[in-house]
Amino acid sequence: MPAITPNFLFATQALEAADYYVALFPHSSITSVNYYGEGAPLPAGTPLAVDFVLDGTSFTAINCGVEQPSTDGVSFRVVCHGQEEVDHYWAGLTAGGSEGRCGWLTDRFGIAWQITPVEMGNYLGDPDPARAAAMGAMMTMTKIDLNVFASLHA
Repeated sequence: MPAITPNFLFATQALEAADYYVALFPHSSITSVNYYGEGAPLPAGTPLAVDFVLDGTSFTAINCGVEQPSTDGVSFRVVCHGQEEVDHYWAGLTAGGSEGRCGWLTDRFGIAWQITPVEMGNYLGDPDPARAAAMGAMMTMTKIDLNVFASLHA
């Protein structure tokens, strides 16, 4: 099967974004950086493409010289284990970005992310109507708060 690598397209922030993500996610690294040469659309020495790995998943960030607006139509889901991980990724990715609803956010580079704790699956879609209130609670949240879900199920 061919490799599928998500690509981020930036005006000039590819290396800055890759550095930021690599610092936030464990077991991550930049694996290569290619640079524009003379006569290219951006000045020689500007990063062209940055290949990096975030905890085992490969990505590429490319500088094209023109702002490329992102939308929530494509987002990256971070499945967390516990509130501490939710808090870590939420704080890291919302710094300079913006909060959305239900665990969604846009980081400072305009990339959409979903920060979802694996434990949330224990609460959402429960056939017990009293416990199914978790969906309503989630709809009022920005960052997911597992303590709210736990209190509904106490």
